[in-house]
Amino acid sequence: MRVSALCLLLLAPALSGCRYNFVPLIPAQIETELPARVTGAVLERDSETLRLTAQVDGRFQPGYLSVAWFNSSEALGTDSVYLDSTQRRATFSLRAPDKGAYRAVLSFGGTVLRQVELYEVQP
Repeated sequence: MRVSALCLLLLAPALSGCRYNFVPLIPAQIETELPARVTGAVLERDSETLRLTAQVDGRFQPGYLSVAWFNSSEALGTDSVYLDSTQRRATFSLRAPDKGAYRAVLSFGGTVLRQVELYEVQP
């Protein structure tokens, strides 16, 4: 009995070491900043004009939403609109009398966000 009590007394500090020792037990909350995103981008034909409407959602610094127009692999032109927290929607237009395989690439702050396509012929 004395031996078992002595063993228990000697092993008690080792047994108390079986617990969580992560500090802190609850990690700090991580703050993430999601990039701006283009929603509701629509490219459609209006007689001889291509019309692109797009809206930028999310938190972003005011800047230019740019569009680059293409017909297949041929670059047709670029345009941009200044957006801020009060104006988040932009409308772009391009004169295009002929049918084609049109693409509009939208970028904001130098980052490409969306590509919208309108295929009237096979690309």
